[in-house]
Amino acid sequence: MDQMGVHYNTWIVLLSFALAAAAAYSALNLISHAGQASGRIRRLWLLSGACVLGSGMWAMHFVGIMASEWSFRAGYHLGLAVLSLLISIAASYLALWIAVSTRQRFRDLFMSSMILGGGISAMHYAGMASMDIEGRIAYQPMAQGLSIIVALLASYIGVFLFRKFRDHTGYSRWKLYSSLFIGFAVTGMHYTSLRPSHLESASVAGADSVLMGTDVILLTGVSLVTLFMLAISGGAVFLDRHVLERMAYNDPLTDLPNRHGLERYFKEEFFELASGAVFFVDLDRFKSINDTLGHDIGDLLLQEVADRLKHCVGSKGKVFRLGGDEFLIALPECSVEDAQETAQYILRELKRYYSIEGNELYVTASVGISMAPAHGTDRSALMRAADTALYTSKDSGKNKYSVYDQEMNRQQLRRMSLEKDLRKALARSEFMVVYQPKWDSLMNVTVGLEALLRWRHPEHGIISPAEFIPIAEETGLIVPITYWMLHDVCGQNVLWHKTGVANVPVSINMSARMFEGSNLYDVVEEALTRSGLEPHFLELEITESIAMNNMEETVAQLSKLRNLGVRVSLDDFGTGFSSLGNLDEIPVNTLKIDQVFIRKSKMHSKKAIISNIIAIASNLNMEVVAEGVETPEQIELLQSLGCRVMQGFYYGRPMPVNELGQWFIENTA
Repeated sequence: MDQMGVHYNTWIVLLSFALAAAAAYSALNLISHAGQASGRIRRLWLLSGACVLGSGMWAMHFVGIMASEWSFRAGYHLGLAVLSLLISIAASYLALWIAVSTRQRFRDLFMSSMILGGGISAMHYAGMASMDIEGRIAYQPMAQGLSIIVALLASYIGVFLFRKFRDHTGYSRWKLYSSLFIGFAVTGMHYTSLRPSHLESASVAGADSVLMGTDVILLTGVSLVTLFMLAISGGAVFLDRHVLERMAYNDPLTDLPNRHGLERYFKEEFFELASGAVFFVDLDRFKSINDTLGHDIGDLLLQEVADRLKHCVGSKGKVFRLGGDEFLIALPECSVEDAQETAQYILRELKRYYSIEGNELYVTASVGISMAPAHGTDRSALMRAADTALYTSKDSGKNKYSVYDQEMNRQQLRRMSLEKDLRKALARSEFMVVYQPKWDSLMNVTVGLEALLRWRHPEHGIISPAEFIPIAEETGLIVPITYWMLHDVCGQNVLWHKTGVANVPVSINMSARMFEGSNLYDVVEEALTRSGLEPHFLELEITESIAMNNMEETVAQLSKLRNLGVRVSLDDFGTGFSSLGNLDEIPVNTLKIDQVFIRKSKMHSKKAIISNIIAIASNLNMEVVAEGVETPEQIELLQSLGCRVMQGFYYGRPMPVNELGQWFIENTA
């Protein structure tokens, strides 16, 4: 047997180690981005890092071959050389995927390092097998075992250090240490394996082998792979800086920073200063623009709003789009007075008309403000406080701003508590129905009842409908509650008929949520069928906003109910700014004059409005009911204007069933 007689060029050996370590550092730099990405972008970072690391380890192997001064001639099988490259890249991808995807448990780090070390070893032996020499290489088992242990152990240390810099995309000494150990895993395995090996003489390889020549061609191949590594690294960095970062941190519609950009801004810039303000800005009734004019117009409006907000803030702060019609503004070094002045400016600017695609649009906004550090010292706390203040602005009539205070927090906590309890209230039978009479002032007789919902909370007592109905509307719980109420009211009315207590229709208020589906008719019909109530003894009350929203569908559903025999009344008439031109198209039996006009009926203008509503109802063959009647003077005025049916505290407060029976006895003509 002839010894291989391998001698090494020290400078090229050092070059091979430097190449492996540099490739590892570049790959780890790319992989650091994967921890902050997801989906396809995450896989792209992983693949880029795996290609750089795998190619670097492969190039190191063949640079190590060139560092050897052989005592024999050698060629290379192209197929096996390419296979060794693919093994290196595949093992790198799998190892890095496990290291990034897991919770950094010992078992996962160990598995990742075993795959990486095993891949280095497999790549090495596949690369050696690609050599075509005059004989065969005899490996010493002890040396090969030691070389594999070197690869596995150094790989484990390199992967173990990865958790120190997992999401750090810049320079890190831990990243440098990790790349040095991975570079040592490759070079240590290579030279530990080859040094004690020897060549056994054999016949020359067949001339028909597909060989890759030595020296120039091998150097060319390694150079190309090295250029490939540099191209991937450079391309990935360019993509990150100019494309992916923009996609990840900017909103594509408005070009404002998005939630990810917001998080980075607060982490790196906002809290460097002593104080600041956070504004939550939400457009009022933006959904109606999308519904009526389409999402394309809505998108153009959002772009215009974004431009105005940037103009309002200028260089003092930063504007972010959180999604939909929600924006956030961060103003560093801002006092409460400055924040209030800025909020007023924002409201004025956003209220100005917008000219979009030939449409003249008007929108308003609601603003919630929180101050740092008074209301929080981290992004989450400040955003939560600003959001709470925004709810206060919305609830108090919109087109306003509110600065957060502790009372708002108490109200928000109560709202959250009520929402949680409201979800259980129906199952716990905590709801009750009270009834308020409708009185014919000329005949002195009850002509109807309005059913009103009440909530008996086990801890807080009776909760005002003004407090829990909006929560039920927002959460959608109003739908099952209304279903229950329909069955309860219909059953109670039938019982009154049978006992001879009353024989009048009962009205129930309908939520807009009830018209979102197409099963309102079925629900009402089922309630009537189960109770045995005749349809004309049930009246559904809707508001103007319900009637005007998706009018065609609403009219279709109401028409089916009218054909069934159910009555329909239009509640709070005169306050919803509905178009009188559409009033005759809505299948309505009764107009209810809102109590706002009744309370101020001494004003000449209100008296004129009441008179006109009564005249409109008379001309359209509709009945009229006046709400909120409390004094004899109001009754006298309404009678003089032609309204005879009234509802209010003067005739009777909302009463539970047990009190209503006695009221009927006392007020029977």
